[in-house]
Amino acid sequence: MEALRTRLGPQTPIEIWWQDEARVGQKTKITRRWARKGTRPVAQKDQRTKSAWIFGAICPQRGVGAGLVVLRCNTAMMQLHLDEIAAQIAPRAHALLMMDRAVGT
Repeated sequence: MEALRTRLGPQTPIEIWWQDEARVGQKTKITRRWARKGTRPVAQKDQRTKSAWIFGAICPQRGVGAGLVVLRCNTAMMQLHLDEIAAQIAPRAHALLMMDRAVGT
């Protein structure tokens, strides 16, 4: 942080942002049926899944945040999230964004 402060100058505000993403949605479980021992009855199962991704970031120092709910987690959606964070940063300030190493699918 001191190296960043030296490079930017003592008067440049630095905001620390924390970011994360999460998948929420429906994922069906394995179908089970009561049956006589040794038999394998046929059971229909709902194979559909529906998910969304929540991207969120906060700057606790300023009490502001930025978030998106999207249907995919990919590079384009992350860029939209970064653009939203950038729009919330104070004028003339620089932001340090803390991210985990999660990989979307």
